Amino acid sequence: MAKRKPSKAKYQWVYDPPKAAKPKVPEETKRLVQEKFDEIIETLYKPTYIKPPPTDHDFNYLVDLYGKWYRNYFYICGTYNCPSPRAIAPSFEHRFSRYEYVGADQFNVAYMRHTDKWWEFLQGLTLEQCLEEARTNAILQPY
Repeated sequence: MAKRKPSKAKYQWVYDPPKAAKPKVPEETKRLVQEKFDEIIETLYKPTYIKPPPTDHDFNYLVDLYGKWYRNYFYICGTYNCPSPRAIAPSFEHRFSRYEYVGADQFNVAYMRHTDKWWEFLQGLTLEQCLEEARTNAILQPY
């Protein structure tokens, strides 16, 4: 039985075109989005999800909610305190939902899954539709 000769080339060159550049978010849009989401955070999220610290010191608890921009993404974030003596850090940040700016009044919406991966499930929403999703869709809210 003849032995098969090993292939000399393990890899093959293929054409890989450059990715399209993501649109730059105008400062006016950043300011408007920040204002609108801050209103939802202050009136809906904070009264609902921020509770007094628990008496049991083994569990993390939510102490603050806020929104912030990073590149062309707007995140809804929470700060958790870790009171346990075995805690690695006294507090940490967790991002709940992400709103990606993709064009003039167009956003893609994603949430953080239990696998620590973003799952984009809505595309091409206007700012008003994003705000309505943030108010009503439980998967985009803190937990």
